[in-house]
Amino acid sequence: MNNQPKQLIDVQDLHVSFRQGPARVPAVDGASFSMAPGEMLALVGESGSGKSVTALSILGLLPRPAALVEQGHILFHGQDVLGMNDAQLRQIRGNRISMIFQEPMTALNPVLTVGWQIAEVLRLHRGISAKDARVQAIALLDKVGIPDPASRHDDYPHQLSGGMRQRVMIAIALACQPELLIADEPTTALDVTVQAQIMDLIARLRHEYGTAVLLITHNLALVREQADRIAVMYAGSIVEQAPRDELFARPAHPYTRLLLRSLPHSGQRGQRLASISGSVPKLSDIGPGCPFAPRCPLAQPRCRDERPANTTVGEAHLAACHFATQAMAAAIPADAIPAIATGELLLDIRDLRVWFPIHHGFLSRVQGHVRAVDGVSLQLRRGETLALVGESGCGKTTVGKALVRLAKATAGAAVLSGAGDVLALDHHAMHAVRKRIQMIFQDPFSSLNPRLTIGESITEGMDAHRIGANAAERRARAEAIMAKVGLPAAALGRYPHQFSGGQRQRIGLARALAVEPDVVICDECTSALDVSVQAQILNLLKDIQHEFHLAYLFITHDLSVVGYLADRVAVMYLGHVVEEGLAHEVLDTPAHPYTRALLAAAPHIDGSDATRPAPRLSGDVPSPASPPTGCPFHTRCPIAQDQCQQAMPPQTALSPTHHCHCLFPQR
Repeated sequence: MNNQPKQLIDVQDLHVSFRQGPARVPAVDGASFSMAPGEMLALVGESGSGKSVTALSILGLLPRPAALVEQGHILFHGQDVLGMNDAQLRQIRGNRISMIFQEPMTALNPVLTVGWQIAEVLRLHRGISAKDARVQAIALLDKVGIPDPASRHDDYPHQLSGGMRQRVMIAIALACQPELLIADEPTTALDVTVQAQIMDLIARLRHEYGTAVLLITHNLALVREQADRIAVMYAGSIVEQAPRDELFARPAHPYTRLLLRSLPHSGQRGQRLASISGSVPKLSDIGPGCPFAPRCPLAQPRCRDERPANTTVGEAHLAACHFATQAMAAAIPADAIPAIATGELLLDIRDLRVWFPIHHGFLSRVQGHVRAVDGVSLQLRRGETLALVGESGCGKTTVGKALVRLAKATAGAAVLSGAGDVLALDHHAMHAVRKRIQMIFQDPFSSLNPRLTIGESITEGMDAHRIGANAAERRARAEAIMAKVGLPAAALGRYPHQFSGGQRQRIGLARALAVEPDVVICDECTSALDVSVQAQILNLLKDIQHEFHLAYLFITHDLSVVGYLADRVAVMYLGHVVEEGLAHEVLDTPAHPYTRALLAAAPHIDGSDATRPAPRLSGDVPSPASPPTGCPFHTRCPIAQDQCQQAMPPQTALSPTHHCHCLFPQR
């Protein structure tokens, strides 16, 4: 008879706080959940809800003495992890419980080879020789899908792509075949193809080793495909737990319902997303009632005065809500967003090439070129959103940077209405039209000067382009723009570090709007945001576009956002546009094998994969320094023929608005 406890891990009433001077700031407030061997539990919720702090508590990795476990238990096979000493924890960490961190570049040691870092775990916990550890490390690299593992074993982290670094992290985490794997946002900001490969790999190794997985994420579509059970966390506590299908079919807590309704998809085009107003409060600011009450559309006086207990609403389905057993009011009405008629041709990009020279030798002679963008032609009209999609390294961001002259174009033209070819303008002429094309960057924190107040950052562009008669008028304009992006005028006197990620993204939009542009280039501006914050930003982008009749070049890898926001879609691969058309044409009837593979890799919130148009992609994008001959996609294409290697396929018209470059397009 097996006397081991039924649950592998059992978190009971966990309370964690952080010392801040003489005060204690709570971060986790009574979280409780359990996991069975081999199970995948998804822990979801907005940033600041306490997910990562809970995970670090399980491994005993909370920073000391700043963090303090006030009360609770974390039982692993019935033993309380919180009562273990350092020696006992070292026997568990990396051996029986492992963790994949959100950012592998910061989690991996940059001065050690990836093979050494994998072997270190094996030597420490298995006591094997360096020679045997190297053999096993190479085998692990092969198992997680690293090509040519023997040579990659001696590479450093910076020599690998983001997806490959994440695979290395998985190899380290699984080196000792742990019983529990904690995956903290393992796919955030990764391409859909790499994300699918990573999750397929975790699922395969999970079933091979019987490893339980605690998946921490804000990607609800990914959760819908991968998890067995879901725990929804808000303000430090679990507000709802249920089996996956049960939760998606019958979400009981208002917070869960609103999270699900925040997800963009093509069926919501022309409607406002049901975003959640406000943000997760500090636990120290929560009163005696339900922590979600200030943001809840169903809140009643009882909710503000009395903390709700868990209520059973179905089999293995619990929700901490006073009204969980009652039907929620009818679906939150979605306000219609007026359609925008596209107008004049604003930007005509013709055969754009951006090649970066490769220098070698003592004299730094040019030995070749990285063909980041290799003959891209696009058109953008006033009031239109053109989505530029593709994997990392395909050249999307370089196109955007070339248009604002942050990357030097090698050839081609970009004709802006009334201004001529912006790529050929001299410095003086470019200054006069630079305000007409603005860019919102992926990371708003690094794009804002930390030494300037928000007001100084926004008025800086107005000063440069002489917008506003004087400082007082520019200040008034800045206040008006801040109001349009949903931020108070008082925020102008604060600094970037005093804002959340979603607020900084609003500031980036405000800074772009301050100089009255015609074209705004949005570079992955929602990729790392919570679904609730993402919904707020997408609603804001639509509102601003309608008011100012802007044209957006929206660079992204999130196809759900594309379906909701874009009018047209251009798919890039290895510096080329391989398919372009109206959003519904490209997303509903993709013709190019690469487009079909991207759509196949994207997770579906309805859990359906029966309609996926193609198998998932394997491998990585070839190096643009030595691109393959012929069709750039033929090395990964499931339908490639010999003729695909000969020459770039000509353009095939599928409709007056839909075309692709493929010898065998799906019609």
